Amino acid sequence: MSDFIPFVRLGFHHISNAAALDHMLFLVALVATYRWRDWRYLLGVATAFTVGHSISLALVVTDLVRLPASIIEFLIPVTIVGTALANLWHAGARPSGWLRPLFAAAFGLIHGAGFANFLREMFTGPPGAHLLAFNTGIEAGQIVILTVALALLEGLDHLAVRWTSRHAFLFRAVATSLVAAVWAAVMAVERVPW
Repeated sequence: MSDFIPFVRLGFHHISNAAALDHMLFLVALVATYRWRDWRYLLGVATAFTVGHSISLALVVTDLVRLPASIIEFLIPVTIVGTALANLWHAGARPSGWLRPLFAAAFGLIHGAGFANFLREMFTGPPGAHLLAFNTGIEAGQIVILTVALALLEGLDHLAVRWTSRHAFLFRAVATSLVAAVWAAVMAVERVPW
């Protein structure tokens, strides 16, 4: 149990350092169409993502499933493009329903496999406690990133409304999604495995 805290730190660091830019970009794209008042919907989407990546993290780390790292690294930015395009498709609509959490869970499966490929190399024994600790760190990091991103985006909305128009939220959702889509598309092209 003495390894629990170091693996929590490792998970937190893995999601929050510059090398995890693709995962952070996904979280920013995920939160781009939400406001504080939509916290229940965002919680549902974030929980679905967590469930998805926790499942694949466990499956890959325990060697029940083997996935090529090159394919996973390519699919991660593809999930960002997909999320950003969904944002653009529904721009201005209040988030609700089951479709977005379903996609978040599916995309979580891909992101979890990316975490797992990194983590599998670190285990020296049974992965149970290490896996729980690492996942706890990732979740803590995701909560911090989602909260900071939402706070920054909401702050920009308030500044924009003060100086420009009442359509600041729509502009923010579209602009953030476009930037995320283009950035992730470039990443995907650089990671094409064939």
